[in-house]
Amino acid sequence: MGIDPRQIVAGVLTVTMFVMLGNMVKREHFDAPISHHVNHAGSTQSFDDNTDLEKNFAVNSDGQVKEEGNILRPCWSKSILEEPEETKGYVTFSLTNGPEYHVSQITDAVIVARYLKATLVIPDIRGSEPGDRRNFEDIYDIEKFVSSLEGVVKVAKTQPAELSTKNLAVLRIPNRVTEDYIASEIEPVFKTKGNVRLATYFPSVNMKKTRTPEPEERNSVGCLAMFGTLELQPEVREVVDSMISRLKTLSRNSDSEFVAVDLRLDMLEQKGCQGSKKCYGPQEIALFLKKLGFDKNSAIYLTQSRWDSNLDTIKDLFPKTYTKEGIMPMAKKEKFLGSDSSEYEKVIDFYVCSESDVFVPAISGLFYANVAGKRIGLGKTKIVVPDDSASGSGTIGNYLSRYVSKKTHMAYTCFC
Repeated sequence: MGIDPRQIVAGVLTVTMFVMLGNMVKREHFDAPISHHVNHAGSTQSFDDNTDLEKNFAVNSDGQVKEEGNILRPCWSKSILEEPEETKGYVTFSLTNGPEYHVSQITDAVIVARYLKATLVIPDIRGSEPGDRRNFEDIYDIEKFVSSLEGVVKVAKTQPAELSTKNLAVLRIPNRVTEDYIASEIEPVFKTKGNVRLATYFPSVNMKKTRTPEPEERNSVGCLAMFGTLELQPEVREVVDSMISRLKTLSRNSDSEFVAVDLRLDMLEQKGCQGSKKCYGPQEIALFLKKLGFDKNSAIYLTQSRWDSNLDTIKDLFPKTYTKEGIMPMAKKEKFLGSDSSEYEKVIDFYVCSESDVFVPAISGLFYANVAGKRIGLGKTKIVVPDDSASGSGTIGNYLSRYVSKKTHMAYTCFC
């Protein structure tokens, strides 16, 4: 008896379906609801589930991403906000662990201060080592910060003299703090003490849209705080711009794109990276970029600060691969790559990755999530998530971040 052609077609379709399903499952390990994710402070955190699977991202017929081209406009507006009422209370806090945390810490502090009708005190910046402390204006533009919040919350540039440990309650609050939490856990303490100091912790690295839309005022305050308050101070901005300019020039000379990869060897050694596909090493990244068809002369920027022989596998395939020490202007290295400059290095990485032609997160976590948010606001949506599967088409469109391909990132509630 001959074989029915319909059986052959059905068999091919079945095999194809299982291959596609296998690839989807592999990507789920990195880019979707994930437990025990690694952050840049070295701890493990979890993503919250999100079933927003609407696909609205355009891909060319050859599988390549259609760059959105235009910077999105902010959807938030100060016009819906009433002027904050006068108060004698203060909200203080510090920025810690790097710029990906700063963005979230700023947002929570502004939301709390707005709700309590309190004055927000400009934070200091604290590194991972004891005594490693900088002023806000060492890294960020303080005048931009204050002016951006005008009419939203009152801001004090210096620590008020009347604040002391006696009248200041220290409260740990969860990232993406809600109004219900503020009303039940923070406001009673604020009314008793008159002032509060916030320390944000991160029960998850979930930066996805909430299932239930936020109230219009709450969303406007949160979006403004997250995307409209922080800008680099001029000297740091100059360093970032010079590095980006050089990398873009190197790429244009070979008619290719400038790719930033968040790959740091110390993070790959963390416990959360072992035995799972939340993190990708140098060889895996090199083969992934080759699979996607990047030209061997593409300029590749790695967030690793200084060169390590373990990175040679990338340079073998992509000779124009650089760390900060290889691309930073010589005159700036002493200040920004010195022994006490880790905060500068983190900030430089964050902004270079946010403004590159293509971003590849080799490590999942809050850095990836908040870089993705900033890129979405800038219209730079080429965010490509690694996949170690041997099968699958080598086109960028098949490996786009779910934050972009499904428009699940909360940035899509802030920009339109």
